[in-house]
Amino acid sequence: MPSSLPAAVRNHLAALRMLLVLTVITGIAYPLVVTGIAQAAFSHQANGSLVHQNGHVVGSSLIGQNFDLMKNGKDTGKPDPKWFQPRPSAGGYDPLASGASNLGPNNADLVKTIKERRAAVAAFDGVNPRDVPVDAVTASGSGLDPDISKAYADEQVDRVARARGLDPATVSRLVADNTHSRAVGFLGQDYVNVVNLNLDLARTR
Repeated sequence: MPSSLPAAVRNHLAALRMLLVLTVITGIAYPLVVTGIAQAAFSHQANGSLVHQNGHVVGSSLIGQNFDLMKNGKDTGKPDPKWFQPRPSAGGYDPLASGASNLGPNNADLVKTIKERRAAVAAFDGVNPRDVPVDAVTASGSGLDPDISKAYADEQVDRVARARGLDPATVSRLVADNTHSRAVGFLGQDYVNVVNLNLDLARTR
């Protein structure tokens, strides 16, 4: 760099060179390396943990979805008895509307909603309202949780088996095969991924 340049100009040129170098390293090289490693070692997770059926993407194992009755190609908004149902979602499982209801446990609207949900789930699954698990009537914090408790999955076995004409023991085995243990052996509870469970159910004849 010519020493005849003013100090301020030399400082600005040095800063510009540093900006260009860091842009190449952190803005181009680093993302390419991380993306390459992710695609090579964890391609399924890096691409959104997508699940496929008959060559088509039908969802993601990371995001829950509704399994509603369809009529004339349209969603009726009513749960389909042939499928295991997820927990409620404050945002309808829309990734762009992720979030909770933000209603406290003493909120009258929330109490009323939970009471209505409990009665509806109990009637749908043919069980006593007091036996309905809490996750069947409460939404997750994200509104996108694809998991339900093992207890809620077990509650739905007879209804799904009856709707599909399957042996309940067969459906119970599917639940068992899709049950994951609590984190590090003691955090949370045993859970079932509803998306993956219903995908296995769809393959069962």
